[in-house]
Amino acid sequence: MNELELKYGCNPNQKPSRIYMENGADLPIKVLNGKPGYINFLDAFNGWQLVRELKAATGLPAATSFKHVSPAGAAVGLPLTEIESKIYWVDDLGELSPLASAYARARGADRMSSFGDFISLSDVCDVSTAKIIKREVSDGVIAPGYEPEALEILKAKKGGKYNVIEIDPNYVPEPVEHKQVFGVTFEQGRNELKIDRDFLGNVVTENKEIPDSAKIDLIISLITLKYTQSNSVCYAKGGQAIGIGAGQQSRIHCTRLAGQKADNWFLRQAPQVLNLQFVDGIKRADRDNAIDLYIGDEYMDVLADGAWENIFKVKPPVFTAEEKRAWLDKNTDVALGSDAFFPFGDNIERAHKSGVKYVAEPGGSIRDDHVIETCNKYNMAMCFTGIRLFHH
Repeated sequence: MNELELKYGCNPNQKPSRIYMENGADLPIKVLNGKPGYINFLDAFNGWQLVRELKAATGLPAATSFKHVSPAGAAVGLPLTEIESKIYWVDDLGELSPLASAYARARGADRMSSFGDFISLSDVCDVSTAKIIKREVSDGVIAPGYEPEALEILKAKKGGKYNVIEIDPNYVPEPVEHKQVFGVTFEQGRNELKIDRDFLGNVVTENKEIPDSAKIDLIISLITLKYTQSNSVCYAKGGQAIGIGAGQQSRIHCTRLAGQKADNWFLRQAPQVLNLQFVDGIKRADRDNAIDLYIGDEYMDVLADGAWENIFKVKPPVFTAEEKRAWLDKNTDVALGSDAFFPFGDNIERAHKSGVKYVAEPGGSIRDDHVIETCNKYNMAMCFTGIRLFHH
């Protein structure tokens, strides 16, 4: 089959819509369940490339959670700590497979943005992973295969309409790619850049020490950025992205947005949040929204109008700004990648507030010296990759 008709394009008024192979070859995918749409396939194909490259670079199973053609989270299959299992809401599932751990991390990094995600998995989807997917609000999944029991679990989701796509892991696309905008065809060579440890060799700061664990985090951040709508910045720690800032017009706004998400990820591990007692029967999305309110400034409004009684069994104390700052100061050894050079040291100043110690960026700004100087001020180790990673 070299063509698949879709219900519509990006919006219901955009018809006709299809995906097809121009060279007459078969499509590299099979739809095992559901009826994926135009945006679903954009997320699926971008996400598949991301996890395939993460697996190749680290040797670990990888997963990503995509929304609107950018990842909300991406991770490799390192074991979860007890606290991570709690904040990702998988502590009741027992021991997870490496692939399931990767998806729990990818989904859990930014649960609000991952609501209604499209999932990409580097390996055959196992039962452990399918059980996590089953209870999350998600549009679909793409993987190189599915264990029979896992496939049955997924096919029962959303009243039998959950989108399940199998991709041929041996498929190699043409080296030149095309797309049309306003009736004009654009052509370029595919971005086949290989990102691995060798990519991080040019350390330009006084601190030259980047341990292997930090190199893995920098690789995760850079490969994630390779498939994130630009401008983009990614914070990573412990084998996963913890904050992604996508599609911003200025670099500092990327850094701030991603930094706020990284801060929220760490604040969710604070005792004040772990000890929250929710009312019985609260939905997963409502619980996630409540946590976001609690660690943000909006919680004072919830207290003022008495709405907390609809969320919590016991009225939680205010998580003060001073308490939050004291907790965030415990977050250290965070890695930060940028898809293009940092034009000013203010990006490094903001990154420092979120515990960044390791940085990877292309370099090439006329203010590189100032950026390096700011890194030296905080004893950060920064490498210049020499390669921009724009994605549009």
